[in-house]
Amino acid sequence: MTGEDSATAALLESCIDEEVLEWYRMSPQERWLESMKLWETYILLGGRLEPEPDTQSPFYDPQAQDRGTVDGRAGLRALRRSGV
Repeated sequence: MTGEDSATAALLESCIDEEVLEWYRMSPQERWLESMKLWETYILLGGRLEPEPDTQSPFYDPQAQDRGTVDGRAGLRALRRSGV
């Protein structure tokens, strides 16, 4: 790297958040492992992998939408509908 290149690199690094620089300095394998950790945390916190419904789609059916539960936990289900 020439002196001009290193000066440009230093200027760019001063403008970019340290966390972002840390990410770019990782190898692809390290990034993959960190991404997997983030997904695990997302799921543990109640995140869902299903995409958001596309209300603009001609195939959108509001009655078929699965709302899930607000807290991400399993919901209650009626085992019987009779008054027994």
